[in-house]
Amino acid sequence: MRARWSTALILVVACRGEPSPPAIQVPAPWSDAWLLQEGQRYFGDAATRRAALEASLTNPENLYSRQRLGSYALGDRGWDLLPVWNPRSVAVSAALAATLERGEEPTLPPDQRPLWDGVRPTTMAGWVALGRRVFLEYPMRAEVFMEYGLTRPEFAAAVGVERTGDGSVPGLVVFANIDGETRVGITCAICHATVKDGALVIGAARRTFDYGRLRVTYDEVHHTRVDPEQVRRMGRWGPGRADVTEDDDEDPVTIPDLWGLRAQRWLTQAGTIRQDSPLALAIRQETQLIDSNHQRVRPPRELAWALAMFVYSLTPPARATAPENAPKVAQGAAVFAAHCRRCHSNAAYGGPPIAATTIGTDPRLATGGGRGTGSYRAPPLLAVRDGAPYLHQGAVSSLAELLDPARLEASYTAGRLGPGPITGHPAGTGLSDTDREALLAFLATL
Repeated sequence: MRARWSTALILVVACRGEPSPPAIQVPAPWSDAWLLQEGQRYFGDAATRRAALEASLTNPENLYSRQRLGSYALGDRGWDLLPVWNPRSVAVSAALAATLERGEEPTLPPDQRPLWDGVRPTTMAGWVALGRRVFLEYPMRAEVFMEYGLTRPEFAAAVGVERTGDGSVPGLVVFANIDGETRVGITCAICHATVKDGALVIGAARRTFDYGRLRVTYDEVHHTRVDPEQVRRMGRWGPGRADVTEDDDEDPVTIPDLWGLRAQRWLTQAGTIRQDSPLALAIRQETQLIDSNHQRVRPPRELAWALAMFVYSLTPPARATAPENAPKVAQGAAVFAAHCRRCHSNAAYGGPPIAATTIGTDPRLATGGGRGTGSYRAPPLLAVRDGAPYLHQGAVSSLAELLDPARLEASYTAGRLGPGPITGHPAGTGLSDTDREALLAFLATL
């Protein structure tokens, strides 16, 4: 008996004397630490990326999904076998733009190094800094239409090829193409950055960019044989819209802002991509760069990841509320909570997809073969005051018009895309004048 008690006492003393193992710290989802941890999964193996791709595709049967399922993360075939391209490129400065305006051939400094030095960042700040360079300098493809536009500065300005206060042209680069030629190319910034008071605002949609008019004009001047139906369609896009889907349907969409994507769980207007992990956005960036470059090369995955981390870092310019307007803003916040928050429910005031039949707006994108899911996601409302035109296809000119019940009537003639009712999204159209005014005041603060 004494021996058993001695053994028990020794065990108790030993247990009390042993320090507890340190608790494993699990990063909170969507924190910087968690994103860095997820990055290691993305850089891991093709099976991990393949599983992430499959989990991210809301409708695996649309063309967007089928193309990626047939080409991405297959290991021994498909896009994994494309050469990795780390380009030499330089942003178009005022001096370089002046050279191109004179019709001279684009040139690169002979000592221009590749965009990435091959060193993988270890901190979020490092990834964001690299991603900023990718956003501004990685060529999505060579763009002969831009080369033409730069020789005609007034025309280029008219179609939204903007310049900053120092004369540089954001969204355009001169780069060494994979075939050895030096060309003018476009980057993410051509659509998702704009110039305000001479300064570049990265993340804001370039609503002046009229890519359709640029293309049509180039083809007319050069007597290019183009399908008349394609010419008609591009001519109808107008500033800030383009048809980028993979099908033959006519469903142009507005260029979106990039605010609040870290809080969004569905990406693209039709919610084509479910974002349960940052791998979804990184794969989106990687495959977009592959596809836009005609599937000839793929970017280093470090650059796709860096681009995703940079996009997550984007926030709209801060807004201030005048003290005398505070009561109306507070009333508008209550109206928003009662009438809008159910759909616009996340930190970016966006939310999950809603069936196109429920929201009632033009269904062509939601039901189309390119990226259709049968739904439209509730878009983020950060900086929504500056986000016109509204609805996925840009049919509504202002927030006041969006909340105006008159636009739903058959006799409506003031729509920016032509006469007739602007159907769908009836939320807010039944408010009293007082509540509508208060809601507009609140939305202007986001």
